Amino acid sequence: MFLPLCHRLRFVFGACALQALDLVDQRSVTCVSSPSGRWAFQVRGGSGRLYTCFTSCHYCPCPAFAYAVLRRNESMLCKHILAAYLSQAMGVSHQESLSDQQMSLLLAGTVAATDP
Repeated sequence: MFLPLCHRLRFVFGACALQALDLVDQRSVTCVSSPSGRWAFQVRGGSGRLYTCFTSCHYCPCPAFAYAVLRRNESMLCKHILAAYLSQAMGVSHQESLSDQQMSLLLAGTVAATDP
């Protein structure tokens, strides 16, 4: 018997799976890209904070990633990275084009592309 997708995701990724699905449902994920081909995901967390996630190297600057993934090795990823993967797979992430200069600033952590 097959379990529904949300149950399978929760089995593999734990509690962050439902939180990630909630972020996807709220359309909190934006894929930003530049003419040079660089890209990243920006995910607005439940607190309203914007996190720039890099699925290519599997990194998020959120405290949960630093603690549960890097420090404690209790999880494979945080809800922001999982939301980026899910929204990409489902084709529901917002798309935003940036200039190469804007992308360089974003990657350096000096500006957020979708902040008001």
